[in-house]
Amino acid sequence: MQFLRNSLLLSLAAFLSLTGCGQQAPTGAQESKPELLIYCGITMAHPITAIAKIIEKERNLTIRVNQGGSEDLYQSLKESRKGDLYLPGSASYRKQYLPDGLLGDFVHVGYNQAALLVPKGNPKGLKADLNNLTRKDLAVVACNPDTGSIGRESKRILEKFGNYQAVMGNAVFLTTDSRNMNKALADGDADIILNWRATAFFPENSGKFDVLDLDPAVAEPKKLLLNILTFSKYPEVAKRFMEYAASPEGQEIFRQYGFIDNTKKFD
Repeated sequence: MQFLRNSLLLSLAAFLSLTGCGQQAPTGAQESKPELLIYCGITMAHPITAIAKIIEKERNLTIRVNQGGSEDLYQSLKESRKGDLYLPGSASYRKQYLPDGLLGDFVHVGYNQAALLVPKGNPKGLKADLNNLTRKDLAVVACNPDTGSIGRESKRILEKFGNYQAVMGNAVFLTTDSRNMNKALADGDADIILNWRATAFFPENSGKFDVLDLDPAVAEPKKLLLNILTFSKYPEVAKRFMEYAASPEGQEIFRQYGFIDNTKKFD
């Protein structure tokens, strides 16, 4: 009987071990770190990622940066109701979607400005003239205004200039965002594009493009507003991120990536 009892006890112990029932967490086991989620327009991904590394170390947490077109990102956060911060490529997104109640407080983290980009050395000798975008002898790639902030900004600029429909008709194809615009130019699929100027200064684009700057009266610098989401799981950390991004230290990082800092006034 004692042998049978011991066998039964051993069998039960083995069963509990296999099923995990009754097990306790090992001594000293730690819960997983909090994870902050930021929805970031592609153009601003470099400075936001750099700041994320600083805040991760400071607060001992993980920060995930979800990159994409500003419109696509908003629709994603609206659908999922998950995340903490949203940085679109233009303040117009905040104005448009504020009534939804998903965007809380914000900080101004600088300006983005559109410019004409051409291959390094400007082989075709082009000027900073929006009429170049309708020339039949030039390959032009444009951005869809319904997906990316540069598409929306391009539409605004070109409609004011008076040649938006002509440019869209002259484009060899449309892309979804600033990154794909630059890829088209780098791959030789375009001779000239209208894109966010800061992207020409990113490490992956260094030495590839020349910037043809447009007059601010034509291409108005656009405010970049970093918004906290009203359903943020970590509002205290999100606000710390916002504070740092808008600080002199954070603004130096933005300047390193070609953005105009928040001390300038254009409106």
